[in-house]
Amino acid sequence: MKNLAERSAGSLYWWLLATLFLPIAIPGLVLKLLTMMKEQRNARHLNGKVVLITGASSGLGEALAHSFFLAGCKVVLAARRKDELERVRKDLLELHATVPTHPPIILPLDLSDLNSIGGKVQSVLEIHGAIDILVNNGGISVRGDALSTAIDVDIRIMLVNYFGSVALTKACLPSMMARKEGRIVSISSVQGKFAIPHRSAYSASKHAMQAFCDSLRAEVAKDNIKVTLISPGYINTALSLNALTGTGASYGSEYCIFFCFYLGLCKKIKKNDVVEMDAATAGGASPQDTASSILKAIARDEKDIMLAPIAPRAAYWLRHLMPSVYFWIMKKRAEKLNFT
Repeated sequence: MKNLAERSAGSLYWWLLATLFLPIAIPGLVLKLLTMMKEQRNARHLNGKVVLITGASSGLGEALAHSFFLAGCKVVLAARRKDELERVRKDLLELHATVPTHPPIILPLDLSDLNSIGGKVQSVLEIHGAIDILVNNGGISVRGDALSTAIDVDIRIMLVNYFGSVALTKACLPSMMARKEGRIVSISSVQGKFAIPHRSAYSASKHAMQAFCDSLRAEVAKDNIKVTLISPGYINTALSLNALTGTGASYGSEYCIFFCFYLGLCKKIKKNDVVEMDAATAGGASPQDTASSILKAIARDEKDIMLAPIAPRAAYWLRHLMPSVYFWIMKKRAEKLNFT
């Protein structure tokens, strides 16, 4: 009798599994398989593509340069610091790739110098004949409350993070439209999805880029140009150390605040103390993992993707579904911070 009961229970288990779960699991597995096949096909198509990356001298931009280079792309390294670009180029040439690679070229570029951007793009077109993928990654951050942040700082942040990327995009678009092919990738931030205290200037620039990409995506679809917006969470790079304060001084040289958005912690370090990366950034994703996820997003032809853990994702939905609760939480977090 016991064996019969066990067999009956086992039969019931498999019947429930087949009846309830397989109809859901099978389509999911098929969709997953098709997605993987699409990723592999599109990843192979990256080989030989000309990729212009801004902010390529360090951090995520440098990691993206490695990922695109190893995918067989013709990488154009753009940033202000030519010596650092030379270092990145040297590192790339020393990599052992499994596909044919192409020597990267260096493009000294200052996103705040809007009048020079058209000529920089033309110089790339003269070398490679095309720019297949533009990665708008260059930018600066700022730490400071809205009232004490000098308007010159607001302007500088918007100039680099928004107007510089927009100018570069507009300079690249005509050749893409003529060829009926191209992709614009803009690296935004979760702070472009929802704003947090003491990030007004930075969040505003990322909000602006979000809106620009949404409009552009619709407008250039007829020309077979894709627009991908990436919104990462915190990434373990020197962005926080290179950020500006509300006065326009360097955040790393003036002081460093151990600021963790999710825990609401804050500690001020005096000017002469050892400067360290803020806690949220130090605990963020690695640039290499983020770069890998961005390439996968491109391979999947993602339009707008958030690369962030559960906390910022929850904050994003809270902002839209329960705004009054979100505003109350942000008010409490702002009260805990001390930037004076």
